[in-house]
Amino acid sequence: MKTSNQEMDPLNDVSPDDAIGMLIADHKRVSNLFAQFKRLTSMGQDEDKAPVVKQICHELTIHTQLEEELFYPAVRRATKDDDQMDEARVEHAGAKHLISQLAGADPDDDLYDAKVTVLAEQIEHHVEEEEGSMFPKARYSGLDTVALGAAMLTRKAELVSGATNSIAPPPAEPGKDDKNADSEEEDKAPKRQHATSKKTTATHKATTPSKKRRR
Repeated sequence: MKTSNQEMDPLNDVSPDDAIGMLIADHKRVSNLFAQFKRLTSMGQDEDKAPVVKQICHELTIHTQLEEELFYPAVRRATKDDDQMDEARVEHAGAKHLISQLAGADPDDDLYDAKVTVLAEQIEHHVEEEEGSMFPKARYSGLDTVALGAAMLTRKAELVSGATNSIAPPPAEPGKDDKNADSEEEDKAPKRQHATSKKTTATHKATTPSKKRRR
């Protein structure tokens, strides 16, 4: 039987191997890094801030890519809440913009501290939206978050090891929903097939000797 705490907090007993549990662990890790940056700033230890910010950017880059590749599409299908998923992607686009600026920056650069602070505020708001609304909806939807977590764990290992590009480029259209991603991929298939057919025909014409016209 569930306790009152479990009834009040649907994420209270989530497993670390669960997709939601993995993302919550990421949130806590990044939150601790932002807190570390704030302490270093208050103590004037600017020389120690760069490695912390680099780690923040690394953690967020992998986290956002996992969500956009696997978690968000699965939750969108399960909850049918397109508005919330679109807003989450727009928030990701804003965070990626700051991450791209901080990735090669130096603590002595103009607005360095300000950019980290704004990024921390954006992530804090994003986390509140996910843990307060999106994650509970996903859990109540019947989505198999354990199986999803296994897929995310495999993908995360690839990204961390550098087996594939771990930096996802900002979307061309920030906030573009992915509810049509499958149909778009299906649309590309006949186009590729048509292009291949045209290429084959052209090759055939080029290699077939032309007949001389009779007078």
